[in-house]
Amino acid sequence: MLIDFVNTGLALGTIAAQAFILFTIVWFFFLQKRNIKIMELLGKNAVLYAGVAALLSTLGSLFYSNVAGFAPCALCWIQRIFMYPLVIMTGVALAKKDHQIIDYILSLSVVGFLVALYHNYMNYGGVSALCQILSTDVSCVKRYVFEFGYITIPVMSLTASALIITLSLLYKFYHRKSF
Repeated sequence: MLIDFVNTGLALGTIAAQAFILFTIVWFFFLQKRNIKIMELLGKNAVLYAGVAALLSTLGSLFYSNVAGFAPCALCWIQRIFMYPLVIMTGVALAKKDHQIIDYILSLSVVGFLVALYHNYMNYGGVSALCQILSTDVSCVKRYVFEFGYITIPVMSLTASALIITLSLLYKFYHRKSF
């Protein structure tokens, strides 16, 4: 019961994040002159929102492994390595009002995104060479969660990384840093 509730909640959060990413892309390329107040608010507070996304991702992964009993595969561990520090980094950045941290947040998110992208590729029938090289007892293509016909744990991870990348770029845009 609890696992089903968390699965649905995280899946809905994933869909909301995907909609936000899509909205941001459309805004950036087509509607930049309109709704500037919304994007200013998002850009100004992007580190906070990225921290919340990283915290929810971290708590979700810990729930799945420690409460639900879903053993993480090698690629899941790698994705965690790039997600978990973001919670601390965003917290420190917010406390110190450090604008330089965004480059580090962006870097970790991009690497996590690439690993998650490969993990999703494998889940949809791609070659699983990396997981075989890392050779753990847990299959990288085992599906513990499948909500709304496409949301799996690797899709959640990919979306979380993409959301943090999007927020980081919004932050850079708001502060007029170079991409």
